[in-house]
Amino acid sequence: MKKSLIFSGSGGQGVVSAGMMTAKAAVEGGKYATFLPEYGPEQRGGSAKCTVVIDDSPVVSPLAKKCDVLVCMNELSFSKFKTQLREGGVLLLNSNRVTSEVKRDDITVISLPVDDIADEIGNPKAANIVIIGALIGATNIITEDEFLDSLKKKFASKAPAIMEMNTVALRRGIELGQKQ
Repeated sequence: MKKSLIFSGSGGQGVVSAGMMTAKAAVEGGKYATFLPEYGPEQRGGSAKCTVVIDDSPVVSPLAKKCDVLVCMNELSFSKFKTQLREGGVLLLNSNRVTSEVKRDDITVISLPVDDIADEIGNPKAANIVIIGALIGATNIITEDEFLDSLKKKFASKAPAIMEMNTVALRRGIELGQKQ
């Protein structure tokens, strides 16, 4: 079950972290994964993208001509990468920042106001966790438990309230992803 994913957005939206945590969760769940980040020198506001390949067998190349899943956290990333999604793929959009109409009918589109959802939860930085939850809910590419284990390791040194908010964000995303 080889799957390639592209996470895209701007620096500060947690795109690279989302890809890294997804790849780590897959590996910790017994799969093989590669993680290839691409971003400019800016910490916030510049373009950010990463490619993750998850497979049951060792991954030969971290690159894919077309991806199975495309996550777009802003309008620029949608415009830039929409042609890289293969037919039958899944497109996850942050509808707070992607306002263009999706004109393809050969893909599954999941459009969620992840910024608003993260704000409602009380952690605006958790928008990337919400969209990963939607990814899990829609595709089962990794499990909730695998991702929660990865989250716990990443936020082990933070206050317990941070982990609680991220868990709520993940579960809210999963719920919404399953509805799509």
